Amino acid sequence: MATGNKAKCAEFNKMLELTDIEIIPQSRFNVPTPEETGTTFVENAIIKARNAAKYSSLPAIADDSGIEVDCLNGRPGVYSSRYSCEHATDEENLNKLIEEVSAFPENQRTARYWCVLVFMKNEFDPTPVICQRSWEGKIILEKKGKNGFGYDPSFLIPLLGQTAAEISPELKNKLSHRGQAMHDMLDVLLKKFGA
Repeated sequence: MATGNKAKCAEFNKMLELTDIEIIPQSRFNVPTPEETGTTFVENAIIKARNAAKYSSLPAIADDSGIEVDCLNGRPGVYSSRYSCEHATDEENLNKLIEEVSAFPENQRTARYWCVLVFMKNEFDPTPVICQRSWEGKIILEKKGKNGFGYDPSFLIPLLGQTAAEISPELKNKLSHRGQAMHDMLDVLLKKFGA
């Protein structure tokens, strides 16, 4: 898995626990982190998957994901993990987002998480598998819940009346952008490789 994010690896392994697939973080292979120069989630996911496949000599899955807020013209988008500064903490990013959306009325704070997953057989794979999904919600000014990470404490799921940080990890894996994209990816890999 082309990520250094332990929370993401844990989420993916939880999703895959009923399969024979094990997610191994790229850190185990001393894969250097590439510069994310893309302007879209797809471009950045391809950069990361290609880099991980190159340095590990194994097939790689990369995730690029983030949150898109309508009243902020789609920001933070691909800069979600470094929204407040280059090496920002989740708390710093969330605080900046809350501060920025607080200028807008509640009905304009609609948002969605996006996840793009890219699977590459090797660094030269000309036809990577790309799966993308979104998860609709809205940003609230309060932080609620202890589960999840990133923007989850202020990402309200209107149908549930709870934030992504208030629901169980199991429910989050079923509903979330990442869970849905991984479900799609597994379907493709099973058909393509019998994985």
